[in-house]
Parts: sequence; structure tokens; C-alpha cells
Amino acid sequence: MEPLTPRSGPPDPSTTSVTTERLRLRPLVPDDIDAVYAACQDPDVQRWTTIPSPYERQHAEHFIGRVVPDMWRAGTNFVFAVEPAGGGPLLASVNAHSHSGVWAVGYWTVKEHRGRGYTTEALRALTRWMFTELGADRVEWRAEAGNEGSRAVALKAGFVMEGTLRAALPMKGTTRDAWIGALLPSDLGLPSRYPYLPARP
Repeated sequence: MEPLTPRSGPPDPSTTSVTTERLRLRPLVPDDIDAVYAACQDPDVQRWTTIPSPYERQHAEHFIGRVVPDMWRAGTNFVFAVEPAGGGPLLASVNAHSHSGVWAVGYWTVKEHRGRGYTTEALRALTRWMFTELGADRVEWRAEAGNEGSRAVALKAGFVMEGTLRAALPMKGTTRDAWIGALLPSDLGLPSRYPYLPARP
């Protein structure tokens, strides 16, 4: 297989979508403000993510109206809405973001739609898109230690758990211990830009 080549610039949100058997991933748009605001009232979303708490409608308006488009243009964070393939309610949100040259994922699921495998399915599609469209060499998952729900989704999506990082997660004015896992292109049967030489025992 030929190695993957990174894009020359960020993808165009107006033409970008990712589909699976059940789902469609597309950039968040202003029509999603009400649904995102409602979903982010869930105490679990506020507890385990970096969103403001309490979460007000103005937060959703600013995030979707200003922050999301700016991040897409900069190529630093691609935030997607997850909805049924044929259209319907917001089921979840997933994102691909870059920090210090490393690509990582984040996600939350609307409370009423948990337990149906939607976020796992979306995460699998997102990571494949990151390898094939963004040219990622490695995709990391991080969550605050103790976030069993997020960990379960990552494991089902194929991430390999790699350990605990002390004080590695800035969260609401503190630093928290983070669980970390990763997915490589080879885990999905895809080529890598560089040969991988794992440590020998």
C-alpha cells in the first residue's frame, strides 16, 4: 500500500461529511445551537468535558457561531455533529484536534441516545478520516482518569490503552490525571507515512 499523504490545507466544511451504515458526520452549524445547548445540560457532559458549567445558551451560540468555524479554517480542530444517516436529531458530537503536532479525538453523546453504539461507530469513521484525509500518523484518546464511559467507547473503537499521565489534563482551573490510549493506521489496515519500529522486549 502507498503511504498516506497529508492534505495541503484544511478540509472545506461546506463539502465535508463522513458517512457510515447508520450515521452521518457533518460540521456543526448554527441550526445545531438548540440541540447542543440541550445536550450540554447533562451533568455527565459537564462533569467529564471542558465545557463551561453551568452551560448557557450563549456558550453554544459562541462556540458554534465563532469558535467552530475559526478552528476549521485554522485546521486545528474539526468538530462534527453526529446524526442518523437519513437525517434526524443530534446523537453525539465528535472532534479531531491537533495539539503539539499530535492528533487526538474528543466526543460526547446525547444522554437519550447512549447505549446504542452510535459514538463508537462515529469514532471509528472519524479516525479513519483522520488517517486518510488529514494524514495523521497516530491518533490519541485522552480522558480524565475514572471516565469509564469514554474509555469503553475508545476500547470498542479499537484504541489501545497505554497508561495514566499525571496532571496531564487541564480541567476547570485544575490539572487532572489522564488516561491515554492510541490508534495507529496499521490498527485499521492502513499504511503509515513512516515505518513503525516497536520496542523489542
